[in-house]
Amino acid sequence: MQDSNFAQKRKVFAASAIGTTIEWYDFFIYSTSAALVFSSQFFSAMDPSTALLTSMATIGVTFLARPLGSALIGHFGDKLGRKKMLVLTLGIMGGATFLVGALPTYAQVGVWAPVLLVLLRFAQGFSAGGEWAGAALMAVEHAPAKKRGLWGSASQIGTPIGLILATAVFLLMVSVTTEAQFLAWGWRIPFFISILMVVVGYYIRSKIDESPAFAEMKETNHQDRTPLGDVVRHHKRPLIIAAATFLGNNMAGYIFLSFLLSYATNSLGMHSDTMLGVQITGSVVWLISIAASGYLTDLVGARRLYLIGFSLQVVWAVPFMLLVGTSNLVFIYLAAIILTASLGLSYGGQSALFVSLFPTRVRYSGASIAYALGAILGGGPAPFVATWLIQSTGSALSVGIYLLFAGLISLIATLAIRKTDLVGLPHGPKAEVSAQELAGAGH
Repeated sequence: MQDSNFAQKRKVFAASAIGTTIEWYDFFIYSTSAALVFSSQFFSAMDPSTALLTSMATIGVTFLARPLGSALIGHFGDKLGRKKMLVLTLGIMGGATFLVGALPTYAQVGVWAPVLLVLLRFAQGFSAGGEWAGAALMAVEHAPAKKRGLWGSASQIGTPIGLILATAVFLLMVSVTTEAQFLAWGWRIPFFISILMVVVGYYIRSKIDESPAFAEMKETNHQDRTPLGDVVRHHKRPLIIAAATFLGNNMAGYIFLSFLLSYATNSLGMHSDTMLGVQITGSVVWLISIAASGYLTDLVGARRLYLIGFSLQVVWAVPFMLLVGTSNLVFIYLAAIILTASLGLSYGGQSALFVSLFPTRVRYSGASIAYALGAILGGGPAPFVATWLIQSTGSALSVGIYLLFAGLISLIATLAIRKTDLVGLPHGPKAEVSAQELAGAGH
C-alpha cells in the first residue's frame, strides 16, 4: 500500500513538472520565433523596425487571455477538481502550439496570417491562465507534509527544462538548415514536435488521483459556491501580495527568455546560435537554483529565499544589462548566470507560498488570478517595453532600470507578508507543517 502511494506521488510530481515543461517549451519556441522569424513571415508588409516591434508585441497577447483563463479554469478547478482542469489546459495548449507551426505566411494569405497567429496565441494564453496553479496545487497538496516546498518545485523546474528542450531543438534546426531553409520551414519543426510531449503529458495526467485536499473538502461539503467572487471579496490582500511577488520574477524571466535574444541578435549583431547557447547555460543554472530553493523552502521558508532572490535582482539589474551591452560573450554569460540564480531563489518556493496564502476552497482561483496578474503586469509587457526602450534611448541602461524597479516592487511585497496572511493548509487540521512554517513567516 505504501509503495502504491509513493508511486502515485511520483506520478503527481511528473504530471506537475511536465505541464509547465510543455507550457514553457511552447512559450520559448514562440518567443524565439518572434525574435528571429515572425517579423519577416507574418508582418512583412511593415518596415523592419516596426515589424520586429509588432512581432515582439504578439508575445504579450497571451496576457490578454490569461485573466479569462485564470478566472474560468480557476473557478472550475475549485468546483470540479484540479485533475480535470489540468487535462483540459494541456489539450488547449498543445493544440494551439501545433497549429502555429502549420500557419500560412503573410505572402500566402495576407492579413489572415497575423490574425490567425494572434488567435492561436490567445488560446495559448487562455490555457496558461489556469495551467500553473493546477500543477502547483496538485504537487503541494499531494506532497508529504515536510517536503511541500521540494515537491512544489516540480511545477517550477518545468520552466527551465522546457526552455532547455526548446533551445536545444532551435539550436539544432539553426545548425542543420541554411538561413533560407530555416525561414521557409525549419522554424516550424519545434512547434510540431510539441505534440509528442502533449501525448506523454496527457497519459501521465490521466493516471493520477485527485488532490487529497480537494477530495477532503468535497467530502465534508466545504466547497465555495462562488470561489472567484470569494477571492475578490475576502482575500484581496493575499491576492495583491502574491501577484506583486511574482511581478519582478516574471519580468526578469521574460527579459532573459525573450528580449535578450532579440536585443543581442538584432541590435548587437550577435549570431543566434551563440545566444541560444547562453540561454541554455542560464536555464541550467536556473534549474539548479530552483531545485535548491525548493529544498531550502522546507528548512527556512519561502519568504527568506524570496528576500535574498529579489535583493540580488535589484542589485544586479543594471550591471546585467550593461554587461550584455558590451557584446562581450564572457560578460554576457556572467550576466545571465547571476540573473538566473536570483530567479531560482524567488521561484522555487512559489508553489508553497501561494498554497499558504489561500484556503483550499478558493485556492485554485486565488493562485490562478494572482499568477495571471503578476504575469500581466510583469512579463506581459516586458519584451515590448524593453525593445521600445532600446529603440528610443539606444541605451541598455534604460532596460536595467526597468528591471530594477520590478524587483523592488516584489521585494517590498515580500517584506509585507505577515503571519495573518498565511491561512492555507494543504490538508486542513491534519497538516504537520503550518502555513507559517511553509512560507517562512513563522521564523
